[in-house]
Amino acid sequence: QVQLVESGGGSVQTGGSLRLSCAASGRFFSTYTLAWFRQAPGLERDFVAAMTWNSRTIDYVDSVKERFIISKDNGKKMVYLQMNKLNPEDTGVYYCAAVKFGLRYRDAHEYDYWGQGTQVTVSS
Repeated sequence: QVQLVESGGGSVQTGGSLRLSCAASGRFFSTYTLAWFRQAPGLERDFVAAMTWNSRTIDYVDSVKERFIISKDNGKKMVYLQMNKLNPEDTGVYYCAAVKFGLRYRDAHEYDYWGQGTQVTVSS
């Protein structure tokens, strides 16, 4: 069993930065593929970024490439999302997700564990 708790959301202006954090509890953190998804009002939950358990694969949705960076600290059981050059299209609730040895990391249905989400609002 894994519990995930996100933090770090907030309101920023276009061009600003935020760093989201996700604290995990439970065992065997290093065996989990970790991801960030976001959900805008009225829309589905969309893939943003993922890192496989062995860190060999790191993937981003095209719209955030060169702006967002996903990272993790196995010792602290933390996963992060550094978000730079934010724009209003990045607004939404950001969710941290985890699945043991996950490979279909862009598919939200792949994930067994989710955090409660943290709101990010970017104003123009």
